[in-house]
Amino acid sequence: MNCFWLDASACVKRYIVEEGTSLINDLFARVQLDDMFCLLEGVGEIISVIVRSRNRGEITTRAFNQAKRLLDDEIIHREEVELVLPTENQITVSWEFIEKHSINSTDAILLQCALDVAIELRTSADNLVLVSSDKRLLGASRDEGLLTFDPETDNQTTLDFLINSS
Repeated sequence: MNCFWLDASACVKRYIVEEGTSLINDLFARVQLDDMFCLLEGVGEIISVIVRSRNRGEITTRAFNQAKRLLDDEIIHREEVELVLPTENQITVSWEFIEKHSINSTDAILLQCALDVAIELRTSADNLVLVSSDKRLLGASRDEGLLTFDPETDNQTTLDFLINSS
């Protein structure tokens, strides 16, 4: 079975209509929330994107309130989605990814945490798919051996395969 790690760049598409929203909505409709992971700090990034969209007038106050409420209901106040809090060791080990892959520190931490989760999942024959629209993070993740899905460039067939793979 595949589990899914949601990067903020992809997860935000669930709450604000962007390219790839339909694929993220399908992912949420078909995958159990307890088969999803997210970096705790990533939730703050999602909130930031929603707030900036409202402040720029790209979404209405009503759409903002609806997005925030859905995020609260699905991610923040639900125990099913595992919000991963990195350890000090994961943070310091992740620094090597900054230079190796030319990614920012948050993405490096996310990558290290995702790799650790992937190792744990593989002990029970499961896999982890990193879901992101961040090209550098996706490339680094593939280079480090993770499966990836980009809702902006991948298609429904790819998502179906990843969801149905066991």
